[in-house]
Amino acid sequence: MRINILQHTPNEGPGAILDWADKHQHEVYIYHPYQFGKLPKAEETDLLVILGGPMSPNDDLPWIRQERALVKEIIEADKPVYGACYGAQMISKVLGYKIGKAPAKEVGWGPVDLQTNTIPGLPKQLNVLHWHEEMFEIPQDAEVLYSNEVLRNQGFVMNGRIVGLQCHLEPEKTNIREMVVNDGDYIEGSVLGQNAQDILDAEISPDNKAAIFKIFDYITK
Repeated sequence: MRINILQHTPNEGPGAILDWADKHQHEVYIYHPYQFGKLPKAEETDLLVILGGPMSPNDDLPWIRQERALVKEIIEADKPVYGACYGAQMISKVLGYKIGKAPAKEVGWGPVDLQTNTIPGLPKQLNVLHWHEEMFEIPQDAEVLYSNEVLRNQGFVMNGRIVGLQCHLEPEKTNIREMVVNDGDYIEGSVLGQNAQDILDAEISPDNKAAIFKIFDYITK
């Protein structure tokens, strides 16, 4: 399987997703469209991963317009798609739904609660990394996957092939350090009330990696 990953900022990489790919001996290609303007072709994509970033799917930039077209083509081809944060918003936007301000800015660690058992074996609650102040609408044909008290729309699952999460399951310890040292100013104003050191000191639950493995197993089955 060829996994094409769209990375949208240097400090938000694929993290544990690479471990899942290695486990199954899949080929991974990482694109940086914000920098190089390059995107894969739909026909050379078996699984599309859309990572987070500081931009919005609403932004009128040439590469974002091109990315929307690619995501639409891959969804229409019934190929598996996973979106994290901006990536989940991009999926919702392509499907015709609105992206706008969330009720509050969430940056730091906090729980999300499972809302459906469609994906077997997911934990009832996960302590995940949040790094956002926008949100997606849940597509009409999708189920809410995770929610919390701040934001109902923390994740969705759709058609057995698509999962979007507003939060982040993929970061590992080095990824967290990279996010904090490069984008730590963004923490200010978060409803979660954590500082940079709080975020760095938090233990990453092994449940997060296990959950992302189950999600990828599900959409690629």
